[in-house]
Amino acid sequence: MDHSIADLRKDYAAQTLTEETMADNPFSQFSQWWRQAIDSQILEPNAMTLATASPDGMPAARIVLLKDFSPEGFVFYTNYQSFKGLQLEANPKACLVFFWKELERQVRITGLVEKTSAEESDAYFLSRPAKSRLGAWASPQSRVIESRDWLDHNFTEVDQRFGGEPSERPPHWGGYRVKPVIVEFWQGRPSRMHDRIQYSIENDGQWKRERLAP
Repeated sequence: MDHSIADLRKDYAAQTLTEETMADNPFSQFSQWWRQAIDSQILEPNAMTLATASPDGMPAARIVLLKDFSPEGFVFYTNYQSFKGLQLEANPKACLVFFWKELERQVRITGLVEKTSAEESDAYFLSRPAKSRLGAWASPQSRVIESRDWLDHNFTEVDQRFGGEPSERPPHWGGYRVKPVIVEFWQGRPSRMHDRIQYSIENDGQWKRERLAP
């Protein structure tokens, strides 16, 4: 074992998190932290880990980008035929994790997943740069391919077919919305005695707020 890895540690002491300062619901609280992350000029604050699982419980995780959030949920876009898309089709549950190290904060969102409407997906697709739209058509995401040359050739063919400006969304590409049932806000504290406040939705649709041990 490389003991230098075990010796890597940081003591967190930037801020605190108290029940008295927390919003009544996780969406308002996330909005506050989101604005602070933006104001802090964190590199890609919308980067989040997306964890999914197959029906037999085999997990998978990767980084994706948050593209919208509201009381309806947290939205990202991808290829529906990708590995994560197939897992979500079979098991429409997911967990999102944001880690904003500069603020010594994490947000963990666990919930149910649904596709966004075709209208939402169309609107976002057309807002993307042209090259990104071409890539959505050209790449059979997560599939085994023979070479980089094959991928580049496919991109060139798609580019020529659409004249560099695809105006139609691929039927296999669109958005997902994670609708939270549990949201945890984590603030680093000294001596690993971190602050953890969890919101969980109750049967009447109200949010219960509780403190968790670090």
